[in-house]
Amino acid sequence: MDIKRVLASAPRKHDLGEERSMLTVWGEALDPAAVRQEHPRPQFARERFTMLNGWWDFCIVPVGACPTVRVPDERDGRILVPFSPESLLSGVRRALAPDELLWYVRRVPRPRLRPGERCLLHFEAVDFACACCVNGRVVGTHEGGYLPFVFDITEAITLDEERAAALDAGVRSEIVVAVAVRDPSDAGTQLRGKQKRERGGIWYTAQSGIWQPVWMEVVPARRIEGLALRPDASAGRLIVDADVRGDEGLLRLYVTDGNGAPVASASVPVEEGATAARPPAGENGDPLRRVRVSVDVPDPQLWSPEHPHLYDLTLRFGTDVVHSYTAFRTVEVRADAHGTSRFFLNGEPLLLRGVLDQGYWSDGLMTAPSDEAMVFDIQSMKDAGFNMLRKHLKVEADRWYYHCDRLGMLVWQDMVSGGGAYGTWETSFRPTLWRGSWDSYDDREPSHQQKLGAGDEHYRDQWRRCCRATVDHLRNHPSVACWVLFNEGWGQFNAELAAEAVRRADPTRPVDAVSGWYDQHCGDFLSVHNYFRTLKVYPDDPSKLRGYAAERGSRAFAISEFGGAAFRVEGHCAFAGSYGYDSFDDVVAWRAAVRAMLDEAAALEDAGLTAFVYTQLSDVEEEVNGILTYDRRVNKLKEAERGSCASDS
Repeated sequence: MDIKRVLASAPRKHDLGEERSMLTVWGEALDPAAVRQEHPRPQFARERFTMLNGWWDFCIVPVGACPTVRVPDERDGRILVPFSPESLLSGVRRALAPDELLWYVRRVPRPRLRPGERCLLHFEAVDFACACCVNGRVVGTHEGGYLPFVFDITEAITLDEERAAALDAGVRSEIVVAVAVRDPSDAGTQLRGKQKRERGGIWYTAQSGIWQPVWMEVVPARRIEGLALRPDASAGRLIVDADVRGDEGLLRLYVTDGNGAPVASASVPVEEGATAARPPAGENGDPLRRVRVSVDVPDPQLWSPEHPHLYDLTLRFGTDVVHSYTAFRTVEVRADAHGTSRFFLNGEPLLLRGVLDQGYWSDGLMTAPSDEAMVFDIQSMKDAGFNMLRKHLKVEADRWYYHCDRLGMLVWQDMVSGGGAYGTWETSFRPTLWRGSWDSYDDREPSHQQKLGAGDEHYRDQWRRCCRATVDHLRNHPSVACWVLFNEGWGQFNAELAAEAVRRADPTRPVDAVSGWYDQHCGDFLSVHNYFRTLKVYPDDPSKLRGYAAERGSRAFAISEFGGAAFRVEGHCAFAGSYGYDSFDDVVAWRAAVRAMLDEAAALEDAGLTAFVYTQLSDVEEEVNGILTYDRRVNKLKEAERGSCASDS
């Protein structure tokens, strides 16, 4: 064990000092009138949509100041949506306390609805609980900080003739959208990932409120509401399960290649193709049905990091038209020709060379300043030789996964962690000092769950619901290749049951049930974090395996975190102090150390290693162990003249 590294990584309280404001190149060029204007969901896109990003009015009031859901009369100023108030780009730079409400208000043009049309208001993510009012009417509430949701606001924006006559033309042409948000952050037990009110070390600035795009779209009352894409590469067949609102008519599917050339098409009558009806009936009495349509795709081109081939899809139901895409590929864990369990892509073993991606930005915090910024991160890691990103304790904007799909970057997707306070001894010191503790800590025991922050049943229920919702939300993305359930014991409970549930929900992807330590002998991987010991492949005891892992008789071995070498690039650091494991004063020595660690990990492939994840993609706040600086202006791994760091600014 490297004691020097252990001591450098020990949790400690210290004064971070004043934070240095740092804009990325995209934040510096940001036009508030044109923030994140791209369609937020390329896999489910219609033509008639309106982005509501931009300046909103806001105010922060104590909880209880508004006994009912009523918009306060006073305003504190303007906030740039979709950036949280804690971020630099929001224009606010103020933290929301657990006992405060954050109100957003904006007037927007009233959408013109033809007979039989509906208006939907979409939020890609709001942290944590919110209520939404349109024209003074509550249109819905939501809890959960990382997943998208939608409200049908048709009734709230429709004026009858008597009301319309009493209003002037200006008011009739606009609607007022107001959102009230409350976020207890780590004062509560809800899912929150790496957010902490008292940031420092591996914990980052807590944020709140709207932090992903807001948008409206006009849709037919009889429409497509959801898609489950099931490409079967071996059979050369694409099956699409569509949730449609309406009980008759044709559902049509058209498949084209990347150049727009027709590949296949099919149609099915809704009344014949419906496999299930889901009550209750929707608005106007139209039921929601699941309809299956399938097409043959002869000799499909397979998706891979080297050849990320996508097929474009168009679905039509009545007047509704939805654009999507899919890809043919298989991912699995199974034994190779020598009996060693490995990760397989398209029937071939693949060493996953990954990097840990926290998804934090110096100016937007968890919100990327632009679409181009997301592309930059992905392409930079691909250029550096990585073929996988582990999206860490965060569900990213849907366009991020789209760019991984089209650029050819595999994704290991973490579930968002939460729960009560984590016992430092249980989640840090004990597993760091005694590796033997990893194999003998039963997360079914209530006392152990309490020490891991999972003692609250409300939290456990929320985690289960959000875990399943995350799988449903991201399952159509070909880049997503693995679900990671728990990390380093944070909020961990009954990982075996969780792995079995995810396996049932999505049998097409492997599951990393426990990343780090406190393995429960389940899932598809023995997945360890190794920052302090010589890298090696640890043996897995088949006699201890549980669940579907026991049925198969083996798991693959992954080093799901390692590295963490720190190097400060002066002028590109958020704080005067730094946090990391190894600290280097010379960039040449840092590069040599990082490349040596990557080579050391890759050399373990013959010994049975199937995946590794280097820490990490970028610096975050005082943590300076990234390949990129926090402001993304310097790539520390790039060679430059005279041995200096290469800058992209």
